[in-house]
Amino acid sequence: MAFVAFHQATLVDAADRPNVIFFIADDVSWNDYGCYGNSAARTPNIDQLAAGGIRFDRAYLTASSCSPSRSSIITGRYPHNNGKAAELHRPISSHLPWFPEVLRQRGYYTALSGKHHMTSTPPVAGQSPRGQAFDHVDAGKAKGDTSGSANWLSVTKDRPKDRPFFFWFASYDAHRGWDADGQWKENEYGPMHRAEDVIVPPFLSDDPKTRQDLASYYNEVTRFDYRIGVVVDELRRQNALDNTLIFVLADNGRPFPRAKTRLHDSGMKTALVAHWPGGIKRRGASDQLVSVIDLAPTVLTVAGCEVPETMQGVSMTPLFASADAPIRDYAFSEHNWHDYEAFGRGVRHGNYLLVFNQRPMLAWQGPADSVRSDSHQQLRALRDAGKLTRAQADVFLSPRPTVALYDVKSDPYQLENLAGKADHSQTEEQMVAVLEQWMQETGDSVPDKLSPDTFDRETGERLKNVDDAGALTPGEDRSADHVNAPGPR
Repeated sequence: MAFVAFHQATLVDAADRPNVIFFIADDVSWNDYGCYGNSAARTPNIDQLAAGGIRFDRAYLTASSCSPSRSSIITGRYPHNNGKAAELHRPISSHLPWFPEVLRQRGYYTALSGKHHMTSTPPVAGQSPRGQAFDHVDAGKAKGDTSGSANWLSVTKDRPKDRPFFFWFASYDAHRGWDADGQWKENEYGPMHRAEDVIVPPFLSDDPKTRQDLASYYNEVTRFDYRIGVVVDELRRQNALDNTLIFVLADNGRPFPRAKTRLHDSGMKTALVAHWPGGIKRRGASDQLVSVIDLAPTVLTVAGCEVPETMQGVSMTPLFASADAPIRDYAFSEHNWHDYEAFGRGVRHGNYLLVFNQRPMLAWQGPADSVRSDSHQQLRALRDAGKLTRAQADVFLSPRPTVALYDVKSDPYQLENLAGKADHSQTEEQMVAVLEQWMQETGDSVPDKLSPDTFDRETGERLKNVDDAGALTPGEDRSADHVNAPGPR
């Protein structure tokens, strides 16, 4: 199948089309920024962007897993609708357009600096070759700097000045293992975070090793923030800041137990800051529900481009003018294979999160890098000593409920399952029906054989002789990568 044909759009002059930058953190939870209430992690530059723009308080990822999340953002599609890319380190089906391709075709200069993590399958017989998404690609690394953000300033300086630009600036901060500690520049980033100052969530152990683990993580967040400030200063120097739409977000939650890969807010909720002095007419917080698949149609809309029919998101531009302009009633998320066999689905509506789990006998302990961490191993020690709290015990819980319902407003850590309770039966029934409708309309499925565990669940060490023959990704048996229906929104 050839690429989706776009209708030719009449474009405004290049000088009037906004520049766009995505600053994407790697493995950072929504509440690890100052503007989202974290008093310990230093993020002055992101906080300043939020103060001059919109801080979205109900923004959600489609997957709390690196490459599936990024692939979903760049195609504007749910993970299972991207083909093999529903799972970690797998390619996007080649017939699906990426929004930077559309921008480039319409005259934008496009660059990716930092973590890429997105690939495509080879074209099938009779299919046109992939369009080029980026004019410039680099890994964002330099001698003594493996942050992924080392070249953001040079890319910004060296861009062609006669074209609008789109930059996908994707940091490796804060992916394990931590490297900011050993590459720290106090004259740029300030003092390193102290273990005694970090905020320990209730599902982790409050001990010296875990606190130091969190402090090192905070250092990575601060380096990410610093590099954003450097780019913003350069845009200001070029008199380009007012006409640049900036989004700050992350691909998934922090790489700690009960965060990354989870459907709960600690894994799936993302910080999302939008800043565009020339185009955002209101300032402050927004409590309207948004999904990261809405970013692609938003960018194409403000750039005057036709939105491909493959994109399942909806433009967020009404929220740039009015705080009371809801664009969706539901946000859907997926938990597919990421080191461990899994099939989970989540839907958010109002104050509620409903989770559907088709592998209830398996714990949701987090990815292998998290399992190998001091933070996880400290929890193992507490478990073996019979000293886990209720929140900590959820890391190892097995079996898990097949259906869980949470009031995220009154229960911010999602510890109290309301499913099966009479006073919430109507909400549960409604949300189960909506989730089933979404799965049916978008071609989702639970294959007979899912990708199996490739790491040990206790130690995080790689397993040998894993049998994945015959395993399918969700939706593969229904050709979900050719389904464009968005389901309920």
